[in-house]
Amino acid sequence: MSELYSLSGKLNIEFKTIQKMISIYCRHHHHMKNKTNQLCYECSDFVSYVNEKLDRCPYGEIKPTCNKCPIHCYKIEKRLQAKKVMLFSGPRIIFSHPFLALRHLLSERNEIPMSIPKEKSNRHIRIIRLKNINK
Repeated sequence: MSELYSLSGKLNIEFKTIQKMISIYCRHHHHMKNKTNQLCYECSDFVSYVNEKLDRCPYGEIKPTCNKCPIHCYKIEKRLQAKKVMLFSGPRIIFSHPFLALRHLLSERNEIPMSIPKEKSNRHIRIIRLKNINK
C-alpha cells in the first residue's frame, strides 16, 4: 500500500468508514488474517485509491456522499468494487462500528452543493500550506 494522504474533518471520517467496510469485506471474502488485520493486496490497493480520491475531491469538506455526487471520479471498475464492498459491508458495519454507520447514513441526507467550490480540495489546501511554510 502506498503512503496515505492525511485527511481531516468529514473527509477523514468518510475515509475511516470506507476503510472499515473494506476491512469487513476483505475478512469475509479474501480471508484476511485476523491476527495481523492486514488487508490483501487488492483491498489494500483499493484503500489507497479511495484515500487519493478523497484527498482530491473538489468539494473538500462539503462533499456529498459518493453515490449522490454529480462527479464520478472513480474509474468504472473501482466504482463497481466500491458498490460491491458497500452492499456487503453496509449492513454488517452497524454491529462493529455503529457510530460510523449512523454518521454515514445521516450524511446521505445532506444536500448536494449546487456548484463546485474553488480550491477546496484537501490536496489544494495541503499544497497551499506547504507553500506558506516554505516562504
